[in-house]
Amino acid sequence: MKTMTAEELREKIETGERIAVLDVREDEEVAYGMIPGALHIPLGEIPARAAELETGAGYAVICRSGGRSAHACAFLESEGFEVTNVEGGMLEWTGETIAK
Repeated sequence: MKTMTAEELREKIETGERIAVLDVREDEEVAYGMIPGALHIPLGEIPARAAELETGAGYAVICRSGGRSAHACAFLESEGFEVTNVEGGMLEWTGETIAK
């Protein structure tokens, strides 16, 4: 499984690199803020909603600390998606956040 740190993700976003972010936290967690432009699909809904994702696009998958996003990445990889787990998750995120 590919990984990157929250800092690496922030740098990619701030330098204008086009990167799709998938936030797999629960609704009550994203209420505290999420990365601007991120797609929010809670981990438990990923299997049912995977069709909403573009198969050709790569996703940086993030959760609170990196555990749930690793589970999401494992499932999505098995379905043929290109994904990267964001280690440290939102606990390590220092970039901008917006309210959902």
